[in-house]
Amino acid sequence: MTERAQAGPGRRTLLGAGAAVLGTAALGLAGGPADAAGNASERSGGHGGGHGFRLDLPVPTVIGHRGTSGYRPEHTLGSYQLALDMGAHVIEQDLVPTKDGHLVCRHENDITATTDVSAHPEFSSRKTTKKVDGVSLTGWFTEDFTLAELKTLRAKERIPGTRQKNTLYDGRWEVPTFEEVLQWADREGHKRGKPVWLYVETKHPTYFRGLGLGLEEPLAKLLRRYNRHRRQSPLILQSFEPGSIQRLAGLVATPRVVLLSGAGGRPWDFVTSGDPRTVADLVKPEGLKWMASFAQGIGPTLDLIIPKDASGRLTAPTTLVMDAHAQGLVLHPYTMRNENSFLPADFRRGTDPNAYGDAFGAFQAYFATGIDGIFSDNPDTALLAAADFAAK
Repeated sequence: MTERAQAGPGRRTLLGAGAAVLGTAALGLAGGPADAAGNASERSGGHGGGHGFRLDLPVPTVIGHRGTSGYRPEHTLGSYQLALDMGAHVIEQDLVPTKDGHLVCRHENDITATTDVSAHPEFSSRKTTKKVDGVSLTGWFTEDFTLAELKTLRAKERIPGTRQKNTLYDGRWEVPTFEEVLQWADREGHKRGKPVWLYVETKHPTYFRGLGLGLEEPLAKLLRRYNRHRRQSPLILQSFEPGSIQRLAGLVATPRVVLLSGAGGRPWDFVTSGDPRTVADLVKPEGLKWMASFAQGIGPTLDLIIPKDASGRLTAPTTLVMDAHAQGLVLHPYTMRNENSFLPADFRRGTDPNAYGDAFGAFQAYFATGIDGIFSDNPDTALLAAADFAAK
């Protein structure tokens, strides 16, 4: 978006700070016509506007990005467990398929950087070059491995130069299946006496559907098996492809969020179908209204909330928060990290790009726009920042 304006009163201003943060305040999420996937009792209560979904989550919601990827190798049970122990309100999983159709948790199907696959001579011939969503990649890919083969690998830190301490845990955990995560969440929920919330992304759904490895149907099957397919289930679905969210809306009633990249980008399913719209079109009121017809929220990159100037410093907020809230959409932008290299220039401290900057200051700037939650690699920092914001 190029239009910028100072943000008006955020949702927590209207609710009252005491009820909005770190309490039991529920997020109201608009429903959509595709909720017909639910049964009759799930469909009662109306859709859209101020009706439909209610999520029992604090505002701002702290989402553990790939678990606690600031402290443990991402998308491992160790990363998820630490996020839960730290108090993250929701824990994220990204899903890709194996050759034999199992859903596993990896940020990408290219597992070169996140596993020790290169150290396995038995898989040296699997290294190949592929074009995924228009990008040429060389490495090893989950769709070329059976689950049994993938289970012989071990996870490792993706960016060891930045997060050297995380390499201590290289090799400690295997690649989890999504079903194993569902089972873990059920066990932990039973022990704690409250459900463990999950935030689940379909990765490259058009690409995988073209390989005969569609993600939505096996995902919906698992959600039904573990009773997370309902409107009030403690799980949120997300995808960068609106078509994947629309497909899921026809399969389950679980809440859904459309992820949005940079303003000039186009969802890959738009590229393949010839839809000319860009993200800049989707964040306009008419685009938001369209997404609200099948989703309950959006997950924009933080730059769509507050753009940066040429020096990397924050400028004035856009109207996206106000415009999305006007359509009944919740906003969960991504991603806050503590390291200088990931922070806006305003909040960097010192010259070491891997050292921590003023993450608390950056959180306050984003929370002040009225967002409903945020993805963070460091949930403990995010939770403290949310408490600070509530106290103001």
